[in-house]
Amino acid sequence: MGKSYERIEPRLREFIEDQKVFFVATAPLAGDGHVNLSPKGREGTLRILDDTTVAYLDFGGSHAETIAHLRENGRITLMWCAFDGPPTVVRVHGRGEAVYRDDPRFAELVAGFGEADGPGVRAVVVVRAELISDSCGFAVPFMDYRCERTLHADYFGRKSDEEFREYTNKKPTNNKSIDGLPAVPLPLPPR
Repeated sequence: MGKSYERIEPRLREFIEDQKVFFVATAPLAGDGHVNLSPKGREGTLRILDDTTVAYLDFGGSHAETIAHLRENGRITLMWCAFDGPPTVVRVHGRGEAVYRDDPRFAELVAGFGEADGPGVRAVVVVRAELISDSCGFAVPFMDYRCERTLHADYFGRKSDEEFREYTNKKPTNNKSIDGLPAVPLPLPPR
């Protein structure tokens, strides 16, 4: 049976840190707006900052729905599920904020990701938990992890920061969400 928590307890932290993928869900306020659900991975790109705060690196390359929704209303849910081991699902429901490259907090936040920081980082998304819960993952299938995909890191690794900024500034899906909400503030500042 599911349980709610006031903080990310050590058992939950260990579970979260062991997962290879997590999912991020956001939505606009408009009832006819599009809900967004994004898979996130890349080893080392998620950090638990304290027992109620999680952060992850936001990379360019596709849409910026999460950032647009956070700018509008801040609501966000992160979910991890066990594809091996005991069947478990953990969710962090909270308020998120994108910390952009020109924010004084950016350098310190991104430094904490060590080698996971790399080309293509637009922002660090910081999530402050309002509700933490777990539940059974009885219907989640077993799946085997093989390895990290390097396509994103390889692609953006061939671009200078200036080229990445130019790429971001030209892509309309960075500037606005599919519902027309403001997304990544452009022009993207240098690192």
